[in-house]
Amino acid sequence: MPRGGPVLDLACGAGRHTRLFLSRGHPVVAVDLDTSHLADLADASGLEIREADLEDGGPFPLTERRFAGIVVTNYLYRPLFPALIQAVAPDGVLIYETFAKGNERFGRPRNPDHLLDPGELLEAVRGRLRILAYEDLTVEAPRPAVVQRICARREIVTT
Repeated sequence: MPRGGPVLDLACGAGRHTRLFLSRGHPVVAVDLDTSHLADLADASGLEIREADLEDGGPFPLTERRFAGIVVTNYLYRPLFPALIQAVAPDGVLIYETFAKGNERFGRPRNPDHLLDPGELLEAVRGRLRILAYEDLTVEAPRPAVVQRICARREIVTT
């Protein structure tokens, strides 16, 4: 991730990644339906907190913005894939990890609408971003789960 570049923490929850990137000198846009867990960061320099319902059918709230890094964990709303990929700046990185099919044997989420199909993250970025790393696996910690993870970069186009 380009040093000091802006980071989008989408569906940020309690702000674990927001806090990490702020501590490393990145400006951060933290977006979630409920941002009350970020109250202690309200005055943090370099932080923009956006409360938004990402699934209300409206346009992506940051359509015109580009980010050096986009982090999404434990959240899946497929209609956002194109907007997120578009929001990755040249030389920027998308880091995405969420639950995949097979997770239902371990607990929530169980709903197929909230579970990635095999290779779905790969297909979402293929031809748009360069895949740096990808995993589709069962993890044991912090609790057993089936997840997919991807890290992909937007190449800098030179003419």
